[in-house]
Amino acid sequence: MFIVNSYLLAVVFCFITMLCWGSWGNTQKLAAKSWRYELFYWDYVIGMVLFALLIAFTMGSFGSEGRPFLEDIAQVSGKAVGSILLGGVIFNASNILLSASTSIAGMAVAFPLGVGISLVLGTIVNYIGAPAGNPVLLFIGVALIVVAIICNGVASGKVGGEKKAGANKGIILAAVAGTLMAFFYRFVAASMDLENFAAPAAGKVTPYTAIVIFSLGVLASNFIFNTLVMRKPFVGEPVSYKQYFAGNFKTHLVGMLGGAIWCLGTAFSYIASGKAGAAISYALGQGAPLIAAIWGVFIWKEFKGANRQVYTLLGIMFVFFVAGLGFIIASGN
Repeated sequence: MFIVNSYLLAVVFCFITMLCWGSWGNTQKLAAKSWRYELFYWDYVIGMVLFALLIAFTMGSFGSEGRPFLEDIAQVSGKAVGSILLGGVIFNASNILLSASTSIAGMAVAFPLGVGISLVLGTIVNYIGAPAGNPVLLFIGVALIVVAIICNGVASGKVGGEKKAGANKGIILAAVAGTLMAFFYRFVAASMDLENFAAPAAGKVTPYTAIVIFSLGVLASNFIFNTLVMRKPFVGEPVSYKQYFAGNFKTHLVGMLGGAIWCLGTAFSYIASGKAGAAISYALGQGAPLIAAIWGVFIWKEFKGANRQVYTLLGIMFVFFVAGLGFIIASGN
């Protein structure tokens, strides 16, 4: 299987994670023209599972290092499986709420707030579970990102009228999503031997097995979580499975692409965690709000018509996000 053997390459993988985690929401925005997010989310999860299998049977099976995917999954312990599945369930609950927030308040609000909260809490949780890197630099970086999140929250609160009413509900959903999301990565990381991907301890898994089991946990829990949200949506009328199956192929494909993009980023984060450590790998990947905010502000024009003060706050947010990510990278050297 493919293994990252240098910190520099691990950072590159983490930046790809950041791009993927910050960009998959564009597929939801594209599908939203004719497709409710609850229906989109089924395609998203299916795309995640299919891509997880694809990467497991390619990068996770070829090469001279480590156990290939089928050999690895055959020896995984029940404890490791349970830990990964729990991570998948927690992630799915949080991501459904994040998707709801995105549909209500937009990418520029939902991602910086929800994923930003997840970054702060998740970095602390993962560092406690598997300490790696310079904690002073790491948490200075996290503190700078907290400032960026506050700036985004103030900016989103200054948009007026009907947009503000919708943003308020989106902010609440994003905050709950971010709090939940902070904990999923630790359960997955606990199942992997972060010290030795080439020869993991018995019962532990490689990143490729982890992403497959994780995706299956998301899929299984989706029958509960998303069915509930379809029947009791946060906004609008209930939607049915009949409506889902009536969707056209192109619409389904857009949702699956979103799941594949997210899965690529997550797989690369798991792969990078062996060299960078779980806390740094997670924190860098969760720089995704910066990417999502760029999409939301400059491409989707989600703050169109806002005053100069709002755009000044957004500019400060970008500066602090970049500075925070710089400190996080430096903490691993």
